[in-house]
Amino acid sequence: MERQESVYNLIPKNEVKVEKPPRYVSKFNERVKQEKQMNKSSHKTMGPPKAVIPSPEKFLRKYSKGPKPTDKMSTFKEENIKRLAISTRCDNTWMRTQSKKDYVKSNVMDNILSPPRKPQPSYAFTKNGDKQLLENSGLVPKYVNKKDYGQIPEYLEQRNVEERRAQEEYDEYVKERLRQGAMKQLSDEERLSTLQGLKKNLEEMHYQFQCLSIVIDTIPKRNYKERLELQMKQLERDIDLFERHKTIYIANN
Repeated sequence: MERQESVYNLIPKNEVKVEKPPRYVSKFNERVKQEKQMNKSSHKTMGPPKAVIPSPEKFLRKYSKGPKPTDKMSTFKEENIKRLAISTRCDNTWMRTQSKKDYVKSNVMDNILSPPRKPQPSYAFTKNGDKQLLENSGLVPKYVNKKDYGQIPEYLEQRNVEERRAQEEYDEYVKERLRQGAMKQLSDEERLSTLQGLKKNLEEMHYQFQCLSIVIDTIPKRNYKERLELQMKQLERDIDLFERHKTIYIANN
């Protein structure tokens, strides 16, 4: 942006004249004017001024624009018609096409000898006797008759195999660690004896907790009570752990 007051503004500037390009002129200008004068100026009214009027004697005649059809009825004569002879009542030619089979008797015998139609099993679901098919009610044991009824699905068998494989790998890993001497497995006797000792300690702690005074008005009594509660909770966790898991390992270090 130029400032309002500047020394450079005092220098006179030369005016630059912009020269415009010459105007575009179509080379078909004269031809278009001539065609307009030839084709449109004469049709400014309803049609050209000198129209060719047809003569009233030259009217459209029948079959003038197409071929004339041939007259077939003129060549047709009655004596050329060959009429068929009507058969009399005494004539027995119509009996030749009649079959010797008695369809009425055959249909009667077929219906007599046919087995009776078994009714479809249905059930009534209203007191007025409205019925529905028993098959669509869900009372028919369809799935019991399947071949794979009562069998374990394939995905469950596959999952059982994977769980069995994972358990075997875990057992092998534990055995390998045991061979290395990293852990020691408790026997059943040791586990039961440890469990009995934990229960005995819990009974003693419980007896000490019951022997507390009803009114705990000093800080040492309150601390002693809290310590007994923590020890009892820890013993309950250990007892639950020993009862739920039959295989227990202890680290040597």
